[in-house]
Amino acid sequence: MAITRLPSAGFSITIRIAVTADASSIGRLTTSVGEAGAIVTALDVVDSDPNSVIVDLTCDTADAGHADQVVDALTALDGVDVRKVSDRTFLLHLGGKIEVTSKVALRNRDELSRAYTPGVARVCMAIAENPADARRLTIKRNTVAVVSDGSAVLGLGNLGPAASLPVMEGKAALFKRFGGVDAWPVVLDTQDTDEIVQIVKAIAPAYGGINLEDIAAPRCFEIEARLREALDIPVFHDDQHGTAICVLAALTNALRVVGKRLEDVRVVVSGAGAAGTAIMKLLLRQGVGDIIAYDREGALHRGLTGLNSAWQWLAENTNKENYSGDLPGAIRGADVFIGVSAPNLLTGDDIAQMAKDSIVFALANPDPEVDPREARKHAAVVATGRSDQPNQINNVLAFPGVFRGMLDAHAEEFTEEMALAAARAIADVVGEEKINPTVIVPSVFDPRVAPAVAAAVRAAAHNPSPLPAADPGPADLPEIAANASATP
Repeated sequence: MAITRLPSAGFSITIRIAVTADASSIGRLTTSVGEAGAIVTALDVVDSDPNSVIVDLTCDTADAGHADQVVDALTALDGVDVRKVSDRTFLLHLGGKIEVTSKVALRNRDELSRAYTPGVARVCMAIAENPADARRLTIKRNTVAVVSDGSAVLGLGNLGPAASLPVMEGKAALFKRFGGVDAWPVVLDTQDTDEIVQIVKAIAPAYGGINLEDIAAPRCFEIEARLREALDIPVFHDDQHGTAICVLAALTNALRVVGKRLEDVRVVVSGAGAAGTAIMKLLLRQGVGDIIAYDREGALHRGLTGLNSAWQWLAENTNKENYSGDLPGAIRGADVFIGVSAPNLLTGDDIAQMAKDSIVFALANPDPEVDPREARKHAAVVATGRSDQPNQINNVLAFPGVFRGMLDAHAEEFTEEMALAAARAIADVVGEEKINPTVIVPSVFDPRVAPAVAAAVRAAAHNPSPLPAADPGPADLPEIAANASATP
């Protein structure tokens, strides 16, 4: 059975099966699953008697339809009785993934009197007299709001606030696990820019930072810009800046592997929406040789009409040779491909036309722009956004440490110096002596990552330094326009 999508733990199922108690029964089960294109990850004997064995077989599948095919293949075997199928992802989400716990025990009247009335009144009065004390005496010191309107949930589109909640819960769990930051989902039942800005401004006093998440372009750009102007706490759109930080970190080490310099390479970016635009801005700050931006309108080039202001700026400030063809043509001879767009846009043959020792970051999830197995036949370094492939470029490498550093520094804004410092910190955690084609970023579970990023961000917050000169210089790079387009 040909399975074009890769099996993933995100589609893991556990199947309870009764089989006849003979020597070959278990082997027939695992063979059938393998022939169906799934990957067996566990097999546990639940019960047995002289005539039968009951087992729980756990396997990774490619999608819901593939899971059904695996079950059908097992059901068709002689002597096999499929009793129950459990989707392990849905089981993990039952009842939600986060909860509130108290930091104080409240074991007796004395503790209650200090944590709540009458003692709490003294703390309220202290904050009223000096509002800055809220960072010291309340949850504001370590709490972030994860804000979404559900308009761009993962790669799934406009699903609305309720359907975005599992993602925001997951984000909050990652904040706590990797950065020690208390985060809470704030999903809004509006997609009106003015209303979102007003709501976030109104709830901001309780938080030390705002993490915008899964808000569609172009509104996400305007929302972030207006909130940054209005609030005295950092506002960070992770789809933009978290992605850009991680890509720059990974590219720094990938270039070390192949022995190329950023200022000498030509980069093609597929997807000129929130993530792609932020990536290109950060690469331009670092002095990249050239970039071709590719989106629904094709390669952004001078002379292309009907562009919004952000795309117009990209057309005027990238693509030195003014290329105007298709995506396979754009990557011909290119050193680096970065995809933050849509699945299956390229083939292995396309990658073969890139420059020697090419680098491919195919980050569309769950299906990359090019099959990584095919890309690795031709590219020197390949990375994806998938956890089951080498070189996973995952925003969790960045945002927990970035917010940890900003909260510790009592920062009032997120800056580009912080982004560059965070990217350097992530790259350096691997160490030049340990990088290789399959290790260009640290594991998301490497305990050194978040502390290193936090320390770098704190240093950048306390000692901001001018960005290195690049062409174009910082003064020539505009803010992302409010009418920029979404990634396809």
